[in-house]
Amino acid sequence: MNKILECKNICKKFGKKRILSDVSFDICEGDILAFIGPNGSGKTTTIKLILGLQSIDSGSVIINGYNVVDDFTKAIFKVGAIVENPDLYMYLTGWQNLKIVANCYKGITDEKILSIVEYVGLKSRINDKVNKYSLGMRQRLGIARALLNSPNILILDEPTNGLDPEGIKDLRDLLKKLAKDGMGILISSHNLAELESFCNKVCIIDNGKIIESSFVNEFKNSENRVIFKVNDTSNLPISNAIEVKKNSFVINGDKNEVAKIVKQLVKSNIEIYEIRNDEISLEEAFLKKTGGPRANINKK
Repeated sequence: MNKILECKNICKKFGKKRILSDVSFDICEGDILAFIGPNGSGKTTTIKLILGLQSIDSGSVIINGYNVVDDFTKAIFKVGAIVENPDLYMYLTGWQNLKIVANCYKGITDEKILSIVEYVGLKSRINDKVNKYSLGMRQRLGIARALLNSPNILILDEPTNGLDPEGIKDLRDLLKKLAKDGMGILISSHNLAELESFCNKVCIIDNGKIIESSFVNEFKNSENRVIFKVNDTSNLPISNAIEVKKNSFVINGDKNEVAKIVKQLVKSNIEIYEIRNDEISLEEAFLKKTGGPRANINKK
């Protein structure tokens, strides 16, 4: 897959205080990256550096092959972003809000705006004033606005703040659709249970440093715990089981170790009903990686 965004060894200081140290990660087409971290870890600072809203002390941000510092206009040309809640003109209609932004670009026709409105599911309400929209509808309008320049990467900072369950579901479904169509998405949020349901990558930042960057399923099973469900464990032919119950046991091992154990079980006439990775939740994995519970993780 083609890389859309590459952050390479980004560093940032405010005065004498170092905020970011060698922050590196990337996003490819179709990725949805959960960018998470404890309070004050540097999430929003990183996002602002990516968007060119703050200067980079050292390191680089490459978007679609262009360096944000050296060629900002070309780098940012295919980027859509919402930092926290979208700023909207509340006493104008949704359509009027989109037209104002569309006028800042060349060649955005009413037909294109309408196709985006349909894509985000706002066609029936686009001519209503925004002050009559739910918070979830405002988020969808914000995303519609971010899509006007036909971006291939979308950056969202805390987009689920204040959303009810229905609004969160609508947003999740929309982001999954965008990723399926090839867009790369970076999403910073404290709602780890929700991120787990649709993000394929995770990047954890703590004290301004990246401490984990991997696929979500690999991160949740970083200890390679594997559960075997069998008909009987009274005469297991293995000695490396770390948990044993009447009809199941757990090992730490890679695929080669699993294959070896399967052969041993078959030779011992033990019936195998199921083999699966013993994944913990994204929240549990996050807390384990960062050293345990902290105050909230939704602050920047």
